[in-house]
Amino acid sequence: MAEDAKWYVVHTYSGYENKVKSSIEKIIENRNMYDLFDQVIVPVQDVVEVKNGKKKSVQRKIYPGYVLLKMILTDETWFIVRNTRGVTSFVGPASKPIPLTDEEIISMGIDMPDFELDLEVGELVRIITGPFEGSVGTVTEINHQKKTVSITLSVFGRETQVELDYHILQRM
Repeated sequence: MAEDAKWYVVHTYSGYENKVKSSIEKIIENRNMYDLFDQVIVPVQDVVEVKNGKKKSVQRKIYPGYVLLKMILTDETWFIVRNTRGVTSFVGPASKPIPLTDEEIISMGIDMPDFELDLEVGELVRIITGPFEGSVGTVTEINHQKKTVSITLSVFGRETQVELDYHILQRM
């Protein structure tokens, strides 16, 4: 995939996110446009719901009404996406597609660069950005699937457990 592919956000009718995703993927496959489209995603997270006293794990859309596309923007790709059933517009001024910034991509947790985390439980780490910037804590748990690390911090004199992304931690 070319490096000039960028992330764009498409607004859809409510409840049409997965239909839009599969329609675009079908068009990519039928027209063999793999060189212009990299990924089409509907970000979801696992949530535990309690109904009638029973816990049930369900997937919930993080951004209802939106589909994220990593693609090279051309007149043809714009036309294909814009005219997909269920799509209302690209996100941007006057429906002009504006790519997501690197900061937005990182904060949304999409397209994170793959890297090995060289930390172990019990190690000291410093937080390099965010609300806890400069704080030092002890690693208590590493979740490789979610790319997060749980650490214990001292906040207002109390031991507090926080879960943070890999990329904002630095080994001491």
